[in-house]
Amino acid sequence: MVQRPSAGTIPDQPGSYQFKDVDGRVIYVGKAKSLRQRLNSYFGDPHLLHPKTAAMVTMAVTVEWIMVRTEVEALMLEYSLIKAHKPRFNIRLRDDKSYPFLAVTLGDEYPRAMVKRGTKDKGTKYFGPYGNAYAIRETLDLLVKSFPIRTCSDSKLSTHTKLGRPCLLFHIAKCSGPCVGEVDKTTYDQLVHDLCDFLDGETDPMVRRLEAQMRAASDTMEYERAARLRDRLISVRKAIEKQQMVGERTDDIDLIGLVEDELEAAVQVFFVRKGRVTGRKGFIVDKVEDLTRSQLMGQIIEALYYDEPVTGTPREVLVPELPPDHQVYEEFLGTQRASTMTGPGRPALRVNIRVPQRGDMRALLETVTRNATEEFTRHRMRRASDHNSRAKALRELQDWLDLPEAPLRIECYDNSHIQGSDYVSSMVVFEDGLANKREYRRFKVREGQGNDDFAAMEEVLTRRLTAYLEEREKPLEGRDSKFRYPPNLLVIDGGKGQLTSAVNVLEALGLDDEISVCSLAKQFEEVFVPGRSEPIRIPRQSEALYLLQRLRDEAHRFAITFHRQLRDKRMTKSALDDIPGLGEVRKKRLSNELGGVKNVKAATIEELRALSWLPDAVADEVHGRLHAAAPARSASSSKFDQPVPQKSE
Repeated sequence: MVQRPSAGTIPDQPGSYQFKDVDGRVIYVGKAKSLRQRLNSYFGDPHLLHPKTAAMVTMAVTVEWIMVRTEVEALMLEYSLIKAHKPRFNIRLRDDKSYPFLAVTLGDEYPRAMVKRGTKDKGTKYFGPYGNAYAIRETLDLLVKSFPIRTCSDSKLSTHTKLGRPCLLFHIAKCSGPCVGEVDKTTYDQLVHDLCDFLDGETDPMVRRLEAQMRAASDTMEYERAARLRDRLISVRKAIEKQQMVGERTDDIDLIGLVEDELEAAVQVFFVRKGRVTGRKGFIVDKVEDLTRSQLMGQIIEALYYDEPVTGTPREVLVPELPPDHQVYEEFLGTQRASTMTGPGRPALRVNIRVPQRGDMRALLETVTRNATEEFTRHRMRRASDHNSRAKALRELQDWLDLPEAPLRIECYDNSHIQGSDYVSSMVVFEDGLANKREYRRFKVREGQGNDDFAAMEEVLTRRLTAYLEEREKPLEGRDSKFRYPPNLLVIDGGKGQLTSAVNVLEALGLDDEISVCSLAKQFEEVFVPGRSEPIRIPRQSEALYLLQRLRDEAHRFAITFHRQLRDKRMTKSALDDIPGLGEVRKKRLSNELGGVKNVKAATIEELRALSWLPDAVADEVHGRLHAAAPARSASSSKFDQPVPQKSE
């Protein structure tokens, strides 16, 4: 348990503090207007603390702090540390959706409109996010009739430019044909500008312009052009109808709806720009720390706006409850808004955070909250069985394997090779019953192991656990994160032999009393543990067995993937690789002049030395390497005789 710092050592200034466990892992990050007052609250009577806070203080062994000048800096520092360390006792925002955006690639010579998910690229302007891909694709289909910019990929644009003829979209008036010069750059850029203005909410000028152009074309009896403009006007109006008008033209607002219980919360955010709802986003919050509703709202605002949102920072944020010291959050958002609109280092702009009391905005916030309620209901129905099954699996595993505690961190190992070549091993990590892919590791087994799976397993475990022991001896602040955390349980893919190898390593390193180990044999799904000759047969319907199977399958997949990468790399290696003096340029020229690697192999030393640009020493090295004695190939061998990857049971 963490000890109270000495009297007078905690500064009475704003800052962020971090609690760390015995392995130096940051388990909680907080912020405070006064570090002294806030930290003192953790060291009172533990029975008066919230159970989650008491558990955190009990698990922590040290507490550190970083002083800053203002509360806003403390807020920003807190969130940056949470992002970096992902402490287990801080709330976590889980967004299992990848929301679609309508993206316009302004960085291209001829910008493209497309539906995009995932990471945001520089030089691309995003609109959204939208609730589903269908809605945004339908909107895009309407918009390209009015603003016929390209939606094709760069490769397709290049292909049709070389062919000199446009694709079908040009012929059905959904593209202006920049690939074949049917539209000049100035006109195309104006189409892109008009599309972005329209998506930003500037719809009225576009409608008025199209109406005026249509009337002018009709007055001059250009009826075909007037008909095209009429069709564009119809498409624009349909697209406008899809954008719900909820406020004044100048409204630039985000509305946050929140629904919670003791363990989790659901958040929905509606983005209103120029008075129209331009997108929405939702996520689930794991309430692993003790927070009031007001404090939770502050954490949500930090997470939403710390990184520059693609929708920008609005003038107003409407919430169901104000965060504590909401002026600090307003100053934080004002700084973010100034940065996104005018560039870093500019004076902060005014941003208001308020609770709407009446009128349209109050009604809209209630709508957002209803969306959050419905999503929370769906989430609990989806997650109830999964959350319960993970907790049940860990408890069952503890009981069946007679472990001292539930195995919150489990590591599983598997080997993969082909007749001893490209020998690799994988380490996968499950924490709290879920895969933590950031902690996965892979090993190249060193030469000389042959087909000995037992020796390979001993080598890999020795390397991994020796690295942990070395890290454990270092000061907390100097530890590397690669192997610093020990597992509660080692799972070995195989039978008694592999288990014996693991036990030997643990005993040799003096870790047999600290780390539990078992092996899972695939044939009958039998679990072997040290000191017991007979296997443990966990019931087939058990959540514990299902968890072990997922571990074993994931370790096998990870090992096979790495093995295939190495094998493919080796099989595509040229005979001319790794010859001293023969770089890429010389290698390519040699192959071209002699007509391929096969002819290079057949060339005599005199033919190689006759090449004026190839030094004699390099020619000798090439000839020596390519004509070195090689084992004879069996007459019965065939190019179709490909062994399959092997692994131990």
